[in-house]
Amino acid sequence: MNRTFFSVSAFVMLAISATHVYAAEWNVSLWGKRRAFTEHVHKLAELVDKKTNGSLKLKISYGGLSKARENLDNISFGAFEMAQFCASYHEDKNPSITVLELPFLGVTSLEQEARISMAVYKHPAVKKDLARWNATLLMPTPLPQYNIAGIGKPPKTLKDFRGMSIRATGGIGNAMGAIGAVPTSMGAAEVRQALDSGVIKAVAFAPHAHISFGTVEIVKWWTTNLNPGTVNCPVVVNTDALISLNDTERKALTSSVDEAIKHYISYYNENTMKKWWPVLEKKKVEQITYNAENLEAFRLGIAGPAAAAWVKDNNRRGLPAQDLLNLVREELAK
Repeated sequence: MNRTFFSVSAFVMLAISATHVYAAEWNVSLWGKRRAFTEHVHKLAELVDKKTNGSLKLKISYGGLSKARENLDNISFGAFEMAQFCASYHEDKNPSITVLELPFLGVTSLEQEARISMAVYKHPAVKKDLARWNATLLMPTPLPQYNIAGIGKPPKTLKDFRGMSIRATGGIGNAMGAIGAVPTSMGAAEVRQALDSGVIKAVAFAPHAHISFGTVEIVKWWTTNLNPGTVNCPVVVNTDALISLNDTERKALTSSVDEAIKHYISYYNENTMKKWWPVLEKKKVEQITYNAENLEAFRLGIAGPAAAAWVKDNNRRGLPAQDLLNLVREELAK
């Protein structure tokens, strides 16, 4: 009796297992807290869940899985399936996409930033570069031009930046260094403490980050039109995990990217930017605007040499650097 009962029970369990669809859960590593910078990831999770009827879920974690600067490494190990990182956090690990962080490229909108980034991400050399980390670029995090906010004496002229310690990464850091500032690279979550302690005197951030990380609470001045560039912070997936999805799940993920980015851009423009200027007024932050002649001289003196140096350095790495720069310029011209 027991043997017969066991056999029937086993048969039933096998039948249930054969027909039941188990949901796949992807861990997503972000940092900080939910903000404009991460809205596209949340929208992506919502769309994927709906399109797959819950068979693929994106479980978003803020700092619980990895430090921001270790996200790419951990993607390569398969510690989690999806993550966000910024190219300038480790330029040597993802040199191909740092072309998007060159100073004074001339990007004028989030829509343009997203389109150019996606074109670069699709380039074979870029795919090969990120493949070294078992990573597939999924979508960008389009950001506006950065500006500088700080404490202490306001820099009424560009010369006033000389000797000023500024949290500025990538091409922005290079641009500020060229006018005598002292650029310092650190994660966004470390910036407020560095300002409070006097380790740095100013910060190059996009508006959402000044709000999210609390720098707007203590800064005394803000540059309205320096616009030295921006950073490129893609969302990547572990390539093995992407391959392991079934066709329906993979299509649900990739087909949701455009809508997720569209949602992000709308959120950034309609929420963050509309909130930013009233915040500056409320906090009585002095707004500094530089004259066009000085800015043009700044841009002309920085943009060309920075691009030439980037091409030279990355040719040595074996990248088709001039081709990547040309691609960016072609996309800008559209």
